[in-house]
Amino acid sequence: MSESEDTGKSLNFIEEIIETSIAEGNKRVHTRFPPEPNGYLHIGHAKSICLNFGMAAKYGGKCNLRFDDTNPVKEDVEYVDSIKEDIEWLGFKWDSEHYASDYFEQLYLWAEELIRKGKAYVDDQTQEQIRAGRGTVTAPGTESPWRNRSVEENLDLFRRMREGEFADGEKVLRAKIDMAHPNMLLRDPIMYRIVHTSHHRTGDKWCIYPMYDYAHGQSDSIEKITHSICTLEFDVHRPLYDWFINELNIFPSHQYEFARLNLTHTVMSKRKLLQLVTEGHVMGWDDPRMPTICGLRRRGYTPESIRAFADKVGVAKRDNIIDLGLLEFCVREDLNKRAERRMAVLDPVKVVITNYPEGKVEELSCVNNPEDETCGRRAVPFSREIYIERDDFMENPPKKYFRLSPGGEVRLRYSYLIKCNEVIKDETGKIVELRCTYDDMSLGGGSSDGRRVKGVIHWVSAPHAIEAEVRLFDRLFTIEDTAAMDPDKSFIDYMNPDSLKVTTAFVEPALGEAALGDKFQFERIGYFCVDRDSTDAKKVFNRTVTLKDSWAKAQK
Repeated sequence: MSESEDTGKSLNFIEEIIETSIAEGNKRVHTRFPPEPNGYLHIGHAKSICLNFGMAAKYGGKCNLRFDDTNPVKEDVEYVDSIKEDIEWLGFKWDSEHYASDYFEQLYLWAEELIRKGKAYVDDQTQEQIRAGRGTVTAPGTESPWRNRSVEENLDLFRRMREGEFADGEKVLRAKIDMAHPNMLLRDPIMYRIVHTSHHRTGDKWCIYPMYDYAHGQSDSIEKITHSICTLEFDVHRPLYDWFINELNIFPSHQYEFARLNLTHTVMSKRKLLQLVTEGHVMGWDDPRMPTICGLRRRGYTPESIRAFADKVGVAKRDNIIDLGLLEFCVREDLNKRAERRMAVLDPVKVVITNYPEGKVEELSCVNNPEDETCGRRAVPFSREIYIERDDFMENPPKKYFRLSPGGEVRLRYSYLIKCNEVIKDETGKIVELRCTYDDMSLGGGSSDGRRVKGVIHWVSAPHAIEAEVRLFDRLFTIEDTAAMDPDKSFIDYMNPDSLKVTTAFVEPALGEAALGDKFQFERIGYFCVDRDSTDAKKVFNRTVTLKDSWAKAQK
């Protein structure tokens, strides 16, 4: 692998191809991102977006957005709009916007040209007959009884297909290549099928629609795409891509394949994601547990973190599985720099500081973000009654336990040292209140006699705390490699029943002003953002990621 002269960073194989082409005098770089508008984009698409737009930007080229809208049954303008929103949110802007439907007339004329050359024919067989006639990997296919129709008959039938004379599935147009070809995709592939369904852009103008393998390469050629970058499963499609371009003698776009993104604990199949939505297993396409870009956005991921993730994953030639922890590492690194700190208690127990004056309230000055001094400071109220996390107290602590315990002392974040003197329980034995005393000389890190403690815990003032809903999200699936799911089971059986936990928390008053999408670090807990379900009366916070970084530790 060679290195870039500008950065010294190793080039991926796509960059090597481009730089070799530039060195040979072919300096124009024109890529495209061609999603089908039949669902919402996911993190795998984000990698492709970063690659296609990134290559164009790096080499001073252009990148088109082209919607592969050749299947009106599954496509909708809702998906078109969401795709554009996701690309822009990721920080990219396409040079021009196109649709495969823009080229329907030209694609049709090229199909007639192939018929006149004896390279395409109308077939009356059913889908089942065509499938059976293709043969197997080890056995050649069987020629259709309609394969040798005359040019005139094929042209007549194809034009009548366009005019709507035939029912869905009654006829198809096939390329005439080789029914014994070792690549089964070249065994007379279907070019057009009849679909009497209104199209989201062309309405009822067409009732025949081109197949992906026929439309894709020609669309690239029309737009003069120099580098058609696809995921690895399309490598077997490349000979067909080239065949159509060569037979039509049009601009020679070329296809290159890279490994698709596979994440642990995640499914990427649009069919499966759609099932999760339609069957109500998740809250929608933008459920924060979903790998969709809109789901990641709602969860609190930043575009910078996703671009960093795509860069770290790199561009490979072989499929592999990426640890979801790497994606979490990237958002953790980004949010550490940009998220302001706040205190929130998710499982509260009340603490009464018995020697603190009743009615007294102090405004403590707290740093908003120690990583960014421009974020300034905020005032946090402190009073006689506070909430702490239930996990920050233990009645019978083990050795080296540095949080609060009976007779033990701990420092409150930004505040005083407190010592637990009494534990109050209800009739069930549950701790409902801790009674403590404070050292009034310990504000600012000191103490009345110079003593120091190791434990520091967070808190919120009980009279000033705001009640909020907090949603704790975890992996959606229990199995790490979702490709290894038992085929005799439904993938739904592998869903994590604890992927969402909802709790009522108490948060510091500054969070009452938080707006939709604002991101924070809840100190000692994790990173959170304001969800769209928030109201003026009650804020809802989504946990983006915990503070614990298992991925980074695993790399050491």
